[in-house]
Amino acid sequence: MTDANRLETALSLLAHDTFAQNCPSRKILDHVTSRWGTLVLAALVESPYRFAQLRDKVAGISEKMLSQTLKQLVRYGLVDRQVEATVPPQVTYSLTKLGFELATPLCELIHWIGQHTDDLFAAQRSYDEQVAH
Repeated sequence: MTDANRLETALSLLAHDTFAQNCPSRKILDHVTSRWGTLVLAALVESPYRFAQLRDKVAGISEKMLSQTLKQLVRYGLVDRQVEATVPPQVTYSLTKLGFELATPLCELIHWIGQHTDDLFAAQRSYDEQVAH
C-alpha cells in the first residue's frame, strides 16, 4: 500500500467516526497516542520488560502513570501481562500481535519527529519571534 493510499484510508476512517465527539474510538486514541502510551508501546517493541525495567526505560514516568498506562494497554489487547508465581510475583509486559501492528506506525511517527526535531524547533522559534513583535 502506498503512502497516499494509507493516508486516504486513514482519512476515510477518521471522517466517519473519530471526528464525532461521542465516537468510542476517541478514548482509545487518547490512551494510545498519549505521551506515555506511545513511549511504552515503542519501548516494548525492543523486548518484553518487567515493571521496574520499563519504568527505567521510559525516563520520567511515575510508577502510578506507568501502572495506569499499562492497565489501559492491557485492556485494549495491545500489551500482554504475564505473572510468574514467585514471591514476590514477577510481572512481565510484552506486546501482543495487535500491539506490534500498532507499534509500527507509532515508531514511524517517533522516527519522523526525531528526524525533523531541528526543523520543528526552528519553526517554533520563528513563530515566537513573530508573535513577540
